[in-house]
Amino acid sequence: MTRKQKRLSVILAGLAFLGAAAGLTFYALGQKASYFYMPADLAVATVQPGQRIRLGGLVEKGTIVRGQGATVAFSVTDKQKSVKVTYTGILPDLFREEQGVITEGAFGPDGVFVADSVLAKHDERYMPKEVADGLKAKGVWQESKSE
Repeated sequence: MTRKQKRLSVILAGLAFLGAAAGLTFYALGQKASYFYMPADLAVATVQPGQRIRLGGLVEKGTIVRGQGATVAFSVTDKQKSVKVTYTGILPDLFREEQGVITEGAFGPDGVFVADSVLAKHDERYMPKEVADGLKAKGVWQESKSE
């Protein structure tokens, strides 16, 4: 084997290794992806029970029910559809009715969304981007004029 052939084979082996590493990385990241849905989007989406997703919208007024311990049930709405959510854990301090929220979890076999994390807005001028964009697209939410 000449020197040029050795150099070429080392370069090709390195490129093959980098390609395989990149492919495995993208495959692993694709398995961890959790897609974002608004309640109305779930009517047309095919979400299997147990599949992890993010569910965003507004906490529906009058639906917060505190259970035993740290269990809370509430509904997330986009003013078109609502989805029942249960969560066991400590809710963010700013979690309240008619405020933007993103929950992450999966649907149980009974059709109730079981969240393992809940994110709420952090001040009066902020709403999670995915929620704000989804609500704006449906004409439900508008930014205040003072911004």
